[in-house]
Amino acid sequence: MEALFYANENNEPIHIHAEKGDMDCKYWLLVEEMDIKEEFSYNMSPKDKRKIRKIIFQNFDTITDSWNNFLKKTI
Repeated sequence: MEALFYANENNEPIHIHAEKGDMDCKYWLLVEEMDIKEEFSYNMSPKDKRKIRKIIFQNFDTITDSWNNFLKKTI
């Protein structure tokens, strides 16, 4: 699974896109609540969703820090 940030989404809250083959999803990171919310998923089984949620939670701080550092460089 590949996780991506896109430079043209500066106005959106912290989120992550993940893709693998024909699967695609986007999850919002709710920093204040230390939670995540699925924005959309395409062609993902419940098992795939559990796996990506686990990966996001395990890397929550790293993703948040990376997002903030990424945005600082694009401003």
